[in-house]
Amino acid sequence: MTGAKGRIVGVAALLVCVMGATAALNPDFLGSGNLQNILRWTSLFGVLSLAAALVIISGGIDLSLGSVAALSGALVPWLLRHHGFSPGAAIAVLLLGCTLLGVLHGLLITRLGLQPFVVTLCGLLIYRGLARTLTGEQVTGYGLEHDGLRQLAIGRWFEIPIPTFFLAALALLVHLFLARSVPGRWLCATGRNPVAARLCGVPTNGVTTLAYALAALLAGVGGVLFSLDLNSVTPAQFGQSYELYAIAAAVLGGCSLRGGEGTVLGVLLGTALIRVLYNATNLLGIPTQLEYAIIGGVILAGVVADELLRRLRARRATD
Repeated sequence: MTGAKGRIVGVAALLVCVMGATAALNPDFLGSGNLQNILRWTSLFGVLSLAAALVIISGGIDLSLGSVAALSGALVPWLLRHHGFSPGAAIAVLLLGCTLLGVLHGLLITRLGLQPFVVTLCGLLIYRGLARTLTGEQVTGYGLEHDGLRQLAIGRWFEIPIPTFFLAALALLVHLFLARSVPGRWLCATGRNPVAARLCGVPTNGVTTLAYALAALLAGVGGVLFSLDLNSVTPAQFGQSYELYAIAAAVLGGCSLRGGEGTVLGVLLGTALIRVLYNATNLLGIPTQLEYAIIGGVILAGVVADELLRRLRARRATD
């Protein structure tokens, strides 16, 4: 069994165990309302997890995803209610803006040689500040006149939350991009060994910029869906620490922080596991203060597993 398949099987098995244990301790876990809630939140966070995965596979890291989501999520209702934009125009403008922010990240990293950690950490602070400044620190919401638009996040189709269909479509597109397209293969090659990829003719700078642009676009989409779901958006708090959930889900799902490795299925399973763990803490009466401790433990477990698998593969290669 290959490393990627092994990680997927491992995460899937852990997910089943956690679900089974939670259901045994609290039968309410299997209630239709609770399962739909888990599925909806898994779908919303899954969009951000795909964004984090693209950057991690390329060999980078993006700490600004939560703030990009906050910027898009807070400004869509702001444009609709205070500046008369149509829903389509507001969403299109903000998604284009988010994509350009990702391009800027990529250019700063590839052209100026700045570290991804520094660039995206600055983005985390700047975009949060922009969201708070442009909205005047005021809570933004869609109001009753945009209930139809909100159905994109809170509606159901055949009793399945509509965001699940969005995630399925995006996951399929990301999978096809990574597995079937030339730029996707270049992205994986750049993450595995950028020097070797460059010597083989891969435009590594362009590929890296593309990864950050796509990640920012997905973060923008996630921000819009989150804001539609919540309806009331506080710029100072909305999307806070969402990048940690996304990175944790990607790492837990098999994306190596060294780059070049990761699968869409693994990322989706990692996201589901984190949301089930969060739901379990609520149902079982575990203090919510442990939430970040759980996230930290998940990231640490993923990094440790990645290192152990790397050493195992290296040992097998030398035998």
